[in-house]
Amino acid sequence: MLVVDGLQAWYGESQVLHGVTLEVGDGRVVTLVGRNGMGKTTALRCIMGIHRQKRGRILLDGREIGHLPPQQIARMGIGWVQDDRGIYGTLSVLENLLLPPVVSDESWSLDKVYSVFPPLKDRASQSGSKLSGGEQQMLAIARVLRMGAKILLLDEPTEGLAPLLVERVGEIVKEIKSHGLTVLLVEQNLRFATTVADTHHLIVNGRTVRSLSNQEVVREERELLEYLGV
Repeated sequence: MLVVDGLQAWYGESQVLHGVTLEVGDGRVVTLVGRNGMGKTTALRCIMGIHRQKRGRILLDGREIGHLPPQQIARMGIGWVQDDRGIYGTLSVLENLLLPPVVSDESWSLDKVYSVFPPLKDRASQSGSKLSGGEQQMLAIARVLRMGAKILLLDEPTEGLAPLLVERVGEIVKEIKSHGLTVLLVEQNLRFATTVADTHHLIVNGRTVRSLSNQEVVREERELLEYLGV
């Protein structure tokens, strides 16, 4: 469904991506794993069309999208859940869900959102600032699904969360996968990644250096943790 081939990117004259290559199959959860500062978030920004100073190919269902603006990429079904979640703290949960426009026929109804994420229905009238970290992550994902995304780009969804909330995020990722959605997950927590993903791409210094099945990562976990320094 999504193919990134030889992606390079710069900030000014400083090159931060030196060759990111990965594939994300339909209905799969794929991770881009590496330490902070390795270019993981920049790769998502390039895919989403936000970062423009780049080279390489980005294909969605065989169509080149690397030159398209973010709003057109969103209409094609790619949604980005940023690491800061982007929740509007002064708006209610319901207002957060209804604020973004519906951009595709893949849009989830409110009833479907509430059936998959019951806590959001219970807290529909509460402000976003009153939610826990895990609930805010839930709301950020649900909001993108309401817009109509069929591919989710999740940027460090477990960052700053307590272990119990990390487990809850894992349950959320598995739940959305069970509904046929595709996920590209940026993560530095390798152990968490192995609980949710099918395939892993390891990024070091802006370059994907290995692509492994989940079974391979579990088998080589100790060596990979040492190699990645995470």
